[in-house]
Amino acid sequence: MFLMRIPFKLASVKSLVQIGLVGVVVGLHWITFYESIQLSTASFGILCLSTTTLHVAWLEPLILKRPFSFVKLLLGFVVIFGIYFVSEDFSPQEYRALFFGLCSALLAALFTVFNLKFADSVLPLKISFYEMVIAFFFITLMLTVKNDGFGGFFNLDLSDVLWLLFLGLICTSFAFWAIIEVIKRLGAFTASLSINLEPVYTIILAVFILKENEVLGFRFYVGAAVIILVVIINALIGSVSNNRNFDDKDAV
Repeated sequence: MFLMRIPFKLASVKSLVQIGLVGVVVGLHWITFYESIQLSTASFGILCLSTTTLHVAWLEPLILKRPFSFVKLLLGFVVIFGIYFVSEDFSPQEYRALFFGLCSALLAALFTVFNLKFADSVLPLKISFYEMVIAFFFITLMLTVKNDGFGGFFNLDLSDVLWLLFLGLICTSFAFWAIIEVIKRLGAFTASLSINLEPVYTIILAVFILKENEVLGFRFYVGAAVIILVVIINALIGSVSNNRNFDDKDAV
C-alpha cells in the first residue's frame, strides 16, 4: 500500500470498527481451522472448509439482502449427508475436529460476505490490511491467555520459520493478488471453480506428503467425492447466475 501510494486512512471510525470486528472473525477462523487439522487430518480439515460456499448461500440473503436460492439449500442438505457419511464411525476426538472444522467454514463465510459488502466503499487491499492486523493482535491476545503463552512460538526452528514465511507470503499474500489477475484474464467462473477444487488438491497432496491415505478409509473418500461434487455444482450455478445478470445489464 505504501509503494502504491494507497492511503491507510479509512473514511470513518465506524468503518474501522466494522472491519476490525471482521478481523476478529478472521482470527477465529484460523484458530478453529488449524485446531480441526490438529485433531484430525489436513484432508478432513479442508473438506469441512469446502462447505464455506454453501454457508455463503444462506448468509448472502440475510446480510446483503439478495434473493434466497432453494437450489443451494438443497445442495446444503446433500453436503450434510456427505459429512454424515464421512463421520459415521468417528471417535470423540474426530467429532471435535468436525465441530471446529464446520465452525471454521461458517466463520470463513461470514468474513467473505461482509468483505463483499465492504468492497462497495473500501479498497479490497485496505480491507485485507486492517483485517490481517486485527487478526494478528487478536491471536496474540489468545496466545497470552493460554497456559503455555508464547512457549511454542519460541521453540520454532529455522525450517519452521521458512515454511511459515512461504505459507504467509506465497500461499496467502501472493495468492490474493493472483486470484484477482485470474478473474481479470479468465473470468469469475474459472476462478471460482479453481478455488472450489481446493479440497481435491489438498487430498492429493496430503496422500503424497502426509501419507494420509494410511489413516483415511473408503467412507471418507466417498463422502469427500459427494461434498466436492456439490461444491462444484454450486460454483456452476453461481457462474450461470452471474452471467445472466451481466447479460441483463448489457441489454439495459
